Amino acid sequence: METILHLLPLTPEEQDRFRAAAPHEEHLFLPTSDRRGAAAIPQDWRERTTILMGFVPPADLKTFPRLKWVQSWNAGVDPYLVPGVLPEGVVLTCAAGAYGPAVSEHLLAMLLAIYKRLPAYRDQQNARTWADLGHVRSLRGQTVLVGGTGDIGRHFAALCRALGAKTVMGLHRTDAPAEGFDQTFPLSEIDKPLPQADVVALALPHNGDTAGLMDRRRLLLMKPDAVLLNAGRGSAIDCAALSEVLSQGHLLGAGLDVTDPEPLPPDHPLWSAPRALITPHTAGGYNHMQVTLDQLQALFLDNLGRFLSGQPLRSRMK
Repeated sequence: METILHLLPLTPEEQDRFRAAAPHEEHLFLPTSDRRGAAAIPQDWRERTTILMGFVPPADLKTFPRLKWVQSWNAGVDPYLVPGVLPEGVVLTCAAGAYGPAVSEHLLAMLLAIYKRLPAYRDQQNARTWADLGHVRSLRGQTVLVGGTGDIGRHFAALCRALGAKTVMGLHRTDAPAEGFDQTFPLSEIDKPLPQADVVALALPHNGDTAGLMDRRRLLLMKPDAVLLNAGRGSAIDCAALSEVLSQGHLLGAGLDVTDPEPLPPDHPLWSAPRALITPHTAGGYNHMQVTLDQLQALFLDNLGRFLSGQPLRSRMK
């Protein structure tokens, strides 16, 4: 018998779905929607758990001596893949595919806020100032370059197209066509489409090919009035170089939900860089929209059935 620890904010009815899907297994429910909830896991639960669904800090994995499988509620599981963190033989799956709507909407919200000068108008509101700041932008007729053609990238591409974007290009491993994109380029050839793009939106994982991708040279390759967005991993952008480029008047703006380093230190110049809009990794994160929770549950239920029947798991990372 497996002992399954559920660390999702499940209602009683939703808990019953998991019990029905695995009626012969032991289910332990600790409804939580953030990282702090994992601290409340009783020690005897840790000792019994063989399947973990949700999040615990990577350093805590060693407190689960019988663990067989971790189903993370994160799409990115880089900290779990550091050598020595995941106990030997433990299977790891991520939640890729669950966050497309949430993260893409956040990217779009940041883009429109920059286009419509909303941060500047909020500054004026706080200063009790009534003044027209002039020209604003629209997505209609724009060229968009999306780094990453997976779930988040496809959702963002669809939103841009719905608002009238003329061309949506994608960056991924190869130049093979990708659903929802007019044209795709290998990530290694980013310099070709970069100068054409009015909007560059990144939803990339952290790896050797993406770390430092947007360095000072590539930031300056972008159109002077382009917008840069990032909701993948902060390491894709040199944030010190970005603060300098923004301060020099290059780029219409930058919307970042992730930074490098993260959290961004209080004295980092990017905090005060002109036209920078920063949120603290909350686009997907633990502020789960109901649609995200629904997709997480569907993924967890499907993978649970696969695990118990010996079938290959979806989004397996190790």
